[in-house]
Amino acid sequence: MVSTVAFFLLGLVLICVGGDRLVDAAVAIARKFNIPQIVVGATIVSLGTTLPEILVSTTAAFNGSAAIAAGNAIGSVICNTALIAGLSQAIRPVQKVSTASLAWRSAFFFFIIGLMEIYGCIRGVYDRLPGVLLLTAFVVYACLNVKFSSGEEEESGGAENVSVLKQFLILAACAALLYAGANLLVDNGILIAQALGVPERVIAVTFIALGTSLPELVTSLASLIKGYGNVGLGNVIGANILNLLLVIGIPAAVEGIPLERKTVMVDIPLATAVMAVLLLPILFRKKSSRVQGVVLLGIYVVYCIASFR
Repeated sequence: MVSTVAFFLLGLVLICVGGDRLVDAAVAIARKFNIPQIVVGATIVSLGTTLPEILVSTTAAFNGSAAIAAGNAIGSVICNTALIAGLSQAIRPVQKVSTASLAWRSAFFFFIIGLMEIYGCIRGVYDRLPGVLLLTAFVVYACLNVKFSSGEEEESGGAENVSVLKQFLILAACAALLYAGANLLVDNGILIAQALGVPERVIAVTFIALGTSLPELVTSLASLIKGYGNVGLGNVIGANILNLLLVIGIPAAVEGIPLERKTVMVDIPLATAVMAVLLLPILFRKKSSRVQGVVLLGIYVVYCIASFR
């Protein structure tokens, strides 16, 4: 058990180091090409920080742990929004948000998760058809990011004299650190949870979801500390979209994912609700508030307590 805890802590350190440097490299690239912070957060940063969820869910599906594949993705959306975004907004609310960047991504998220809820209620499984459709939606999402990025205005700080190749290499190295750290943390976290007799679904929506969301947590906190709040917000939104499209889409297209009733009746509706709490006030007011952060944190605490009952 001592070695398990040691590897767990090592994974945490790797995630912290990778997340911190990931922010610096991403912001440097954004400034070099005059890209809005929220855009780079919702694309480059979110893809890097979502890699642990993608790999964990795909591996879990091949190993027959379908509850982990579905629970990890939806649990990560809840964790990203209620815990990570909630904590970030409670500490330092975002005061200037590009509604053009936020509006279409919000609509895209709610459209996709709404269809997933309807299909899950009717079929009780994400088989190959919705898996392929989710992967197709990812291609559409990527194209929309390219199409709308030029019209999403936000003060990015001006161009910097940096080596783009070097920054992309740093991004790749940081993504590798995040992956290695998340693997160590998740694998050993599961062992600890199993030793305590925790059920698989609860492990998925709490321990694994929190573990694989730590890159987003560290990245968001690092963004706040460095004064790049929109990078953290964009990271959370982009990561949530990728959780739906890739973390569920890939294993569903390969193996199919049977759904537990609580995933459809509790987890997906809650994921939709916390995203509404985060996004709707920002869309109307063009800024967030500490009240949102506190409410989201409260929801996450209640959710975790209820999951263990």
